[in-house]
Amino acid sequence: MIDVTSFRQQRVAVMGLARSGLGAAEALRRGGADVLAWDDSAEKRAEASMRGVPVVDLASADLANVAALVLSPGIPSTFPKPHPVAARARTAGIEIICDIELLARSQRDARFAGITGTNGKSTTTALLGHILGEAGMRVEIGGNIGLPVLSLAPLGQDGIYVLEMSSYQLELTNSLVFEVALLLNITPDHLDRHGGMDGYIAAKERIFAGQTARQAAVIGIDDDICKRIADRLATRGHRVVPISAEHIASGGVYVAGTNLIDDIDRQQAAVLNLAGLPHLPGRHNWQNAAAAFAAARCLGVTAHAAARGITTFPGLAHRQELIATIEGVRYVNDSKATNADATEKALVCYEDILWIAGGVAKEGGIASLESCFPRLRHAFLIGEAAPAFAETLSGKAPFTRSGDLATAVRQARAMAKPGNTVLLSPACASFDQFRDFEARGDAFRRLVEELQDEARA
Repeated sequence: MIDVTSFRQQRVAVMGLARSGLGAAEALRRGGADVLAWDDSAEKRAEASMRGVPVVDLASADLANVAALVLSPGIPSTFPKPHPVAARARTAGIEIICDIELLARSQRDARFAGITGTNGKSTTTALLGHILGEAGMRVEIGGNIGLPVLSLAPLGQDGIYVLEMSSYQLELTNSLVFEVALLLNITPDHLDRHGGMDGYIAAKERIFAGQTARQAAVIGIDDDICKRIADRLATRGHRVVPISAEHIASGGVYVAGTNLIDDIDRQQAAVLNLAGLPHLPGRHNWQNAAAAFAAARCLGVTAHAAARGITTFPGLAHRQELIATIEGVRYVNDSKATNADATEKALVCYEDILWIAGGVAKEGGIASLESCFPRLRHAFLIGEAAPAFAETLSGKAPFTRSGDLATAVRQARAMAKPGNTVLLSPACASFDQFRDFEARGDAFRRLVEELQDEARA
């Protein structure tokens, strides 16, 4: 747990009192700041009060002499419309930051590695942290992956914070310069929060802010947007380490066939056969492996140790997580797949799929997945997106409008045959029926475990 002393004896406003916001308010108070905290939820305000955090309505409070507004990344600060508190702070010239900026100002002696991208960032963050830990380094993992950063242990010069960075967090992190910054890929997502695609790209590119040739920019070059960013940074004198699962990445790390190739030292050394790694299935995960390997090498890990770390990686919950195999049928939890692009990464890994999909659809729905429809034995549609998804699938793949997850799992179980894969990969946000993707994945796990108990009885 970290005490934030950089605002000692100053007034700091905190807007949003979920895990990261409440943690920030408490860390600021421990560090000697005068905290004014608020949340639009009465329940969250009550919890904060019980924990000794002063609750003040920031919509009407006097913001004179407030040094900073710590804003929960989930609260809009610009698009589609700024939250009234964010608008008040901006009008008053108050700096708007998030908890990661507080971490950066509190742990200036530590090193930082940041990971962003539309898809794959959680797996890559966990994998890099695992590699560094296995190599004997002091490491803490947090950020958008789920652990509020101010709940992490304080680290000194020999420590490395490995942080998953969302586009929202990057917009609210002003001073942090990452020793290694990873950009995996960019496809359309969260466009309403960034005023369109250009704003989204600009937010992602902020992960390289402040970097010079002394730091490393590890960039996936398998999509045109990131390839252009890599080329632009290279012309500006940045140290760019390209990574790819599709092409030769000279001077970087790439996949050739099933081999991971380390060309950072221009040796084109095959360091690992990626085929058959149970917790990193599919070429998209091979890109994640290439990115984590490259970042670890830039942080001083030997090629041998980095490769060994990849082979011992235990996987990450809700990312193509094999829950069980019941009577020859695999049940895979890919609840983190909240858009079509992420779901495509899972669909191409399996055949004879009993696909559970739906929730709150992103722009474009599942039309882009049509090339994967022949892999579907049947689709079970849930949540708000079910009617639209049914229209897309009509005449192209068999489907049932199941309504909810429990019904979908039961229907898939009744239809399943040995060799099939029951895949929860929703291509949707979860907010119509679940608190978040973790709650959705946990519910799927419980349902599968019930099936497992029934099969054993």
